[in-house]
Amino acid sequence: MNDPVRAWHQCADASVLLDGFHALKHAVRFQARIQVAVTTDRRATLELADELAPDVRDALDGLLEEVPEATLKALVPRPHPTAVAALAVRPSRAANLETLARTPRTAPVVVLDNPRNLGNAGAVIRLAAGFGATGVVMTGTLDPWHPTVVRGGAGLHFATAVERLTVAELPPGPVFALDPEGEDIRGLKLPDDAVLAFGSERSGLSPELRARADHLVSLPMRPQVSSYNLATSVAMTLFHWSATGSAPA
Repeated sequence: MNDPVRAWHQCADASVLLDGFHALKHAVRFQARIQVAVTTDRRATLELADELAPDVRDALDGLLEEVPEATLKALVPRPHPTAVAALAVRPSRAANLETLARTPRTAPVVVLDNPRNLGNAGAVIRLAAGFGATGVVMTGTLDPWHPTVVRGGAGLHFATAVERLTVAELPPGPVFALDPEGEDIRGLKLPDDAVLAFGSERSGLSPELRARADHLVSLPMRPQVSSYNLATSVAMTLFHWSATGSAPA
């Protein structure tokens, strides 16, 4: 690529920002289409790949273009400490919807009902990818592909199906909604085709999602503790599924 800056400006408005080495590493691992990738120190970045991600080292060698630090700061106002940034093509919405709707399903779909915190949303996507969940669906106004969400997800949006839908558009499957008044999760086995729904950090489940739920489920919690962080709740629930269901090894 002769002019990475020009290519960046041509692609930026319609692309997914991959902020940092780990986001780029994961995107490459999960077959994202990378349009342009830049770093302020190509040699150091490839050495990092040799150490942490040798499986994608050759691919990164063919992608990375070195730019001055001032150029990187002009492209990404708050560069990642690894001084790496890239742009990728967002996965097809149609393909994601097909994945979410496909049955039978071998892993749950995680639903975040009207989430508010961008970092939490990214952390949930990272968790879902790690557990092999079918996808992450968000209702409400938060954009699941916002750069801060992608940064929090470390590029693992490309490892699972991530979309924004209404409650009426949720994928098929029994809906298990997390609620303090629900049945203790420790007495349940979550099926592989479950839709695991989590309310917003501030207001919990919306009336629409609560009405759609087939089961209300609670996590064990010490009295007088108000709640868990959203990503923590998702992690506990997915771990319970992995321990009691047929999660992939």
